[in-house]
Amino acid sequence: MEVECRLFGPFREDAGVETVVRETDAATVGDLLRELERTYPELGRRLVDEDRETIAGSTVVTKAKTDVRHLDGVDTALDDGDVIRLVPSVYGG
Repeated sequence: MEVECRLFGPFREDAGVETVVRETDAATVGDLLRELERTYPELGRRLVDEDRETIAGSTVVTKAKTDVRHLDGVDTALDDGDVIRLVPSVYGG
């Protein structure tokens, strides 16, 4: 499936890109975040917490403009064509 990821602030600066459109086999938001951390090592553990089971710190991740914490968190299912936004807490996420 194809998913679009939009990175804001320091995430954008660290990854060197604003928008990533990628083909992925990720089934959930957590799978996608871990995949992005592997692709862009500069993001470190800033997307997924050290336990790899929750979103890191105060980072806000949205799917279709809805905070995934209000859905199923990292277990939120991905669908073809989803737009995922990654907003660091310093940007008021």
